[in-house]
Amino acid sequence: MSTDATLAEGAPKTWKDKLPGFMRRGKLVPFLTVVMSGQLVYSSFEAFKGSLLIPLQNMLGVSATEFGVLMGWIGIATFFYVPAGWIQNRFKVKTILFWSIAWRLLTYAILYLFLPPFSVMVAIAISWGLLDAIMWPAVVNGVSLVAREENSEGQGMAMGLLESIRRFAEFAMNLIVIGAMIIWDDQANLVMRIACIVYAALLIPLLYCVHKYVPDNEIAKVEHHSNSYAALVGLFKVIVKPRVWMAGLAALTLYWTYVNLIYCSAPYLTLVFGIDEGLAGLFGIINTGFMGIVAGLVAGIISDYVFKSSTKMLGSALGLVVVVTAVVLLLPHGQDMLWPSMILLMLMAFATFLGKGVILAPVAELKLPEGISGSAMSVGSFLTYASIFWAYPMNGAILDANAANPAVGYEQIFTITLVVAAIGAVCALGLVFLNKRAEKKESNA
Repeated sequence: MSTDATLAEGAPKTWKDKLPGFMRRGKLVPFLTVVMSGQLVYSSFEAFKGSLLIPLQNMLGVSATEFGVLMGWIGIATFFYVPAGWIQNRFKVKTILFWSIAWRLLTYAILYLFLPPFSVMVAIAISWGLLDAIMWPAVVNGVSLVAREENSEGQGMAMGLLESIRRFAEFAMNLIVIGAMIIWDDQANLVMRIACIVYAALLIPLLYCVHKYVPDNEIAKVEHHSNSYAALVGLFKVIVKPRVWMAGLAALTLYWTYVNLIYCSAPYLTLVFGIDEGLAGLFGIINTGFMGIVAGLVAGIISDYVFKSSTKMLGSALGLVVVVTAVVLLLPHGQDMLWPSMILLMLMAFATFLGKGVILAPVAELKLPEGISGSAMSVGSFLTYASIFWAYPMNGAILDANAANPAVGYEQIFTITLVVAAIGAVCALGLVFLNKRAEKKESNA
């Protein structure tokens, strides 16, 4: 070995050397490309449903009920996450992202340039739902693959930044549209349509970046068999792994608490404390929007540099939700408790987004072979987002049943949140134990 090489090895590490691999030269652009692939495809439609829902409906010429139908069809993705795991094993991340983005671009052109009949919109929404079941696990798997050089280190930071960057992009892009609508308030439909077209056009340079910068990855292989057969075998290998299901169940409980948080922000202040809807809405934007931007980054840092484990981060976040929710349940509902309640809700939101920032990182920490890691993300995604089907209807039914006394309904929602978060914390801590046992077994082999 040369003297220069020896000196280089013995030299103290600079701050650049301490960065996770995906943040160094040659990795940062591929990482950002994958992250933005997971956001820009939604920026011209789904990302508007929060602050720009009504302008989007008016521009498309659909009613609230019809828009709900479109979103319902997009939601069918949850049913197809597991079978889509075969595609994750069969095709490379780059291929999945490229053709998924290309289809979104084509359908956006049909939707916004021609404003087709509602039946065509439904067909487009169905295609998006099917494609989302394939694309989102590919995005998460792509982030994991780019960060994989550091073994488990860097996974938490990568997943946390995935959440933070996506939320910041959505916040900033929606703010631009809102600002334009304020300036040209009498041309809201035109502003909305131009924004949709411009944001959709951003997919063109994104396609180039995916083609040029997203690295190739391995696909499932079985000796003497076709790649299609190997992909199917890989999917079944994932399905029978208890640790994949344990990670998915912990993520499911976290996402369930996130759904409950949406009801426990602006609506809670309005229905229980009688706060003006505008002021409550401002609090809601901070609690469910800005908080996510900050917490995602913090979650990644704590995960990688404090706990050295995203699974521990997820379990700790769920544990914090349990503690804060318990305190909320103990507080009376008088007007003098408004500020303490708001502070506690912000703590609950911060804890929830700490977990959401690394929600699928525990799957990446299982150290599965690269050829089947995509299907593991598919199974994990299926479990994570399954709560959508019952959490929203359950909360709505609880509040409707207690319309005369909303405080009672919210006590029930907070109680459910506490129990669900406690179960998730136990699942996460159990997974930590199983991971350690698997590592010990592997080292002794």
